[in-house]
Amino acid sequence: MHENHALRGQITVPGDKSISHRAVMLGSISEGTTVAKGFLLSDDCLSTIRCFRDMGVDIKTDGNTVTIQGVGLKGLVKPANELYTGNSGTTTRIISGILAGQDFDTVLNGDESIQKRPMKRVMEPLSQMGADIVSVRDNGCAPLSIKGCSLHGIDYHMKVASAQVKSAILLAGLYAKGDTTVTEDVVSRNHTELMLKGFGADIETDGTSVILHPGKKLKGREITVPGDISSAAYFIGAALITPGSDIIIKNVGINPTRDGIIRTFLSMGADIALINETEQAGERVADIRVRYSKLSGTVIEGSIIPALIDEIPLIAVAASLSEGRTIIKDAAELRVKESDRIELVSEGLKSMGADIEPTDDGFIINGVERLHGADIRTQKDHRIAMSFSVAAIASDGPVVIDDTECVNISYPGFFCDLKKLQSK
Repeated sequence: MHENHALRGQITVPGDKSISHRAVMLGSISEGTTVAKGFLLSDDCLSTIRCFRDMGVDIKTDGNTVTIQGVGLKGLVKPANELYTGNSGTTTRIISGILAGQDFDTVLNGDESIQKRPMKRVMEPLSQMGADIVSVRDNGCAPLSIKGCSLHGIDYHMKVASAQVKSAILLAGLYAKGDTTVTEDVVSRNHTELMLKGFGADIETDGTSVILHPGKKLKGREITVPGDISSAAYFIGAALITPGSDIIIKNVGINPTRDGIIRTFLSMGADIALINETEQAGERVADIRVRYSKLSGTVIEGSIIPALIDEIPLIAVAASLSEGRTIIKDAAELRVKESDRIELVSEGLKSMGADIEPTDDGFIINGVERLHGADIRTQKDHRIAMSFSVAAIASDGPVVIDDTECVNISYPGFFCDLKKLQSK
């Protein structure tokens, strides 16, 4: 990890992780065939494919095209063993909603990191719907034992902004008697709602509430998965902090519940332009042009946080090299991601010479001129590894990242694409 070469040229980032997961889940419980083009074949999404194959769904992959032969809402079969979700919080939480409404029992388990991540937030609303879902070790984490039950709709006010929890409740709602309503204080990413509508579900939004009326069958369809803005974020950040950079990232999803990174960087003075805007399957898509910019500090808080929660480690890197002070708050959720991201970002950036103080729910960062080399601890967290790979580009000395394999969780070709832009 080295060299501050300007980034030039254009790339296409892999398909959106959130949309890829949901395409497999909804395709599996639909009738007919679903074809997802531009699918993200990362470790996390492969975990979702494995779980549905284990429940009898025929899923074929051919390059980045995934073909799913749907079995309908009631066509899944009891898996021979526990369902293993690997490192994927998305798989674990969202699939719980589908499993709660089956007429068979399952045990849901994942890797060491998943076994520490909070699952009560999804167990609680599903239990209110009549689900029999318990934490096997009674610690509010996986493994989860889920006994299939008959469910009833609920009117649920979300306690934490979480698209995963919202999605689990809505998918359980497909199996429930009566309507299911989920209300959020701030709307979290809405890929599930958009996709449910596309598959033919009877679903409507009213302000910050989503109402699902059960009873409609889902019908398989063709989906083009746009590029993942969370993956594009690293190149956006790298170009902004590296003098002379000018890049285009093609075909990126710019859903308004996910574009907080762009809005934030623009508020910091970034030169970012959206070109060739279109819509694919209800999702807004554009090419993003980014040029090196002198950034200024800002305050990031409140309603924008759910739209950029995964990008905050990268934003902290850019803020460390911005002029003035950046304050990030209302992001306590970062402490219960794949790692405690507040702790790891602070520790890593401090070791590189940044002026950063962690708080309970974010950071206070005063910009510095340069960063220097250091050894970085990732705890196998893909977003930490990629964020510090960007920091390395702007550092004066070698940055040694203790685990770069973990980027395969979301972006297997990340380092190749970074090199490609640096070698122009």
